[in-house]
Amino acid sequence: METYPSILIVDDEPALLFSLSAFFEDENFKVFRADSGESALELLTKNSIDIAILDMRLPVMSGNEVIEEACRRNTQSRFLIHTGSLEYTLPISLRQHGITEEHVIIKPVYDLTTLLNTVNSLLQEKTVE
Repeated sequence: METYPSILIVDDEPALLFSLSAFFEDENFKVFRADSGESALELLTKNSIDIAILDMRLPVMSGNEVIEEACRRNTQSRFLIHTGSLEYTLPISLRQHGITEEHVIIKPVYDLTTLLNTVNSLLQEKTVE
């Protein structure tokens, strides 16, 4: 049985959540979706998710808080930050978990191949470890 990489898309904007999910499904990913940090943490805790793409501005919990909590829970996921804020600064707490500026994607992404290449690069890093 062939296994596909799994990805979690976290965004509170329904159109963006749908379009990114559809794109990654077309690229043969097993896609999980969440529209809040709480839902994302539940999915990350209960499923083996390779990559999570998180919006930073979510209701209740920020994307930063979701990543920090997921790391505390020892999930094996890797993370990409997807933000519309040009002023976003990567906190030291996330850098300590191996997240770098290369893992920050600024919205809007006009060519989703760029996002796919970043995801595939992260998947390669994960298999090397």
